[in-house]
Amino acid sequence: MKEKFQLEYVFSNISMSVLWNSISTPSGLGEWFADKVDLDPNDPNVFVFYWGKTCQTARLLNNRTGSYVKFRWDDDKDDEAKPYFELRMSYVELTNDVVLTITDFVEEDEREEATKLWETQVAALKMAAGL
Repeated sequence: MKEKFQLEYVFSNISMSVLWNSISTPSGLGEWFADKVDLDPNDPNVFVFYWGKTCQTARLLNNRTGSYVKFRWDDDKDDEAKPYFELRMSYVELTNDVVLTITDFVEEDEREEATKLWETQVAALKMAAGL
């Protein structure tokens, strides 16, 4: 059974709108999360992620503009735990930083590998954002 975990990454010197675009739009996600991201032409709530010759679809479950996006991989739709992944932004007034909180679900023995994957992805996000 998959378990929920969270990771937090602090971004200094980034605007909320730049980060929001990077986590919520196909073009933004295609700059760091996957090789390419499209919307399903038949359902604008289904994102199609491409990595090389592999593709995977995820349904946008919820979003609050400027705050968070929440997806569920179509492969997980029948999982009783209803796993999802969420990308949530928050602003820290004291430091003027933006925090990206990632919530994901993984099998217990895959947590370390998933954490390393997210760290690699967030490094790509920072590079794409010019940080």
